[in-house]
Amino acid sequence: MTRPTTTRSLVLVVTTALAAAALTVPAQARPPAHHRGSVDPLPVVTPRAETSALHDDDAGGNADADDPAIWRNAAAPGRSLVIATAKEGGLRVYDLDAQPVQSIAAPPAEGPDDAPGRFNNVDLVQGLRLSSGRADLAVTSDRGHDRLRIYRIDRDRSGGPLTDVTDPAAPAVFSRDQAEINDQRTAYGLATWTDPASGKSFALVSRRERTSIALLELLPAAGGTVTYRKVRTLDLPTAFRLPDGTSWAPCGEPGELPQVEGMVVDPANGTLYAGQEDVGIWRLRADLTGTPKLLDKVREYGVPGVYDEETEECAPGTDPGYGGTKISADVEGLTLVTESDGDGYLLASSQGDNTFAAYDREIGDRNEYEGGFRVAPAGNTLDGSEECDGAAALHAPLGPKFPRGLLVVQDGHDAPGDGDRPATNFKFVDLGTVLDALDD
Repeated sequence: MTRPTTTRSLVLVVTTALAAAALTVPAQARPPAHHRGSVDPLPVVTPRAETSALHDDDAGGNADADDPAIWRNAAAPGRSLVIATAKEGGLRVYDLDAQPVQSIAAPPAEGPDDAPGRFNNVDLVQGLRLSSGRADLAVTSDRGHDRLRIYRIDRDRSGGPLTDVTDPAAPAVFSRDQAEINDQRTAYGLATWTDPASGKSFALVSRRERTSIALLELLPAAGGTVTYRKVRTLDLPTAFRLPDGTSWAPCGEPGELPQVEGMVVDPANGTLYAGQEDVGIWRLRADLTGTPKLLDKVREYGVPGVYDEETEECAPGTDPGYGGTKISADVEGLTLVTESDGDGYLLASSQGDNTFAAYDREIGDRNEYEGGFRVAPAGNTLDGSEECDGAAALHAPLGPKFPRGLLVVQDGHDAPGDGDRPATNFKFVDLGTVLDALDD
């Protein structure tokens, strides 16, 4: 396959020693995890709508809800869209009633023994200049093929709002050949960023079962298509020095390193927030230069574990008390609630306890914890969110249904479900109710 000419990729490796310096915490251990955290129950918000269930089985096309993005229709905000990944089920597009607008299949496998397409995360780019004119784009990580897939957004296009504009020659993100792609240590989490200084747009992509994050510049190609080139990569730590002088690494399947999935970039200052699932939330420059800082740790940080081959799970040891108090592994979908004055929140899915944590968006306030909430059932047929993988917030009027904005969260266990079939979907929450809960 012909690949576009690229500049030489730069690799920035954050060493364990550097991580130890960055992760200094008081020498006195905090109480164990079961004695930590807020005493008061978190406030509850409820969804206003939900998408139909997706089923990760043969009959359901192996569709599994994962990550959403919200595209605002500036001309008619009430006709905005939610674009969401369904893994092997491809992409789904919904209106603000959570009704389906379009379904796009993931690309087929290259060969009979190769991995099929699998869309993991999605984010948006506004007004990228293409050879055919400026366009809003949905960018998704295709974990199955280790590539980005890019779709042009045209709300009223006949046949559906999304059109595939991926350059057929777009390269693999991390893998050298198809054999490496089939190992599936491939493109995983994703966030987009447009640098206001240069006007260039980028995708930041994490690697499954590794700690790598790649910075990819999005580029126009022939015929209105889009390609990308790798600018540099950064590796987050795999092991951490604890205050008692010991070294700790999260327990996982042999050969599996603590991966990143949830990511978001603050467009105001080019700050990337990245959720290393079993470690915590990192803050770093979106251009992947400088030293990352661990903003908050999961409660399980520092807890030793032994992987059991039979159960394929980790048996935890004694908690030394070095973890955080606000989020439980896995830390997943990160999203921003932005305000014009620079205020707002970084929201994080605390998958381990089915809650969401809110941090101050302003770095000057050290991204202090501002509270949390749960997405609980609105009734017998409209349940809440459990084990949330992905989330997206948009703090802007979206017509009469969501006049103060929208929060979309994945639900890892849709209820009441369909017998023993795995069922996932997306919940639509009035963002105004979330802001009110956090302000109380």
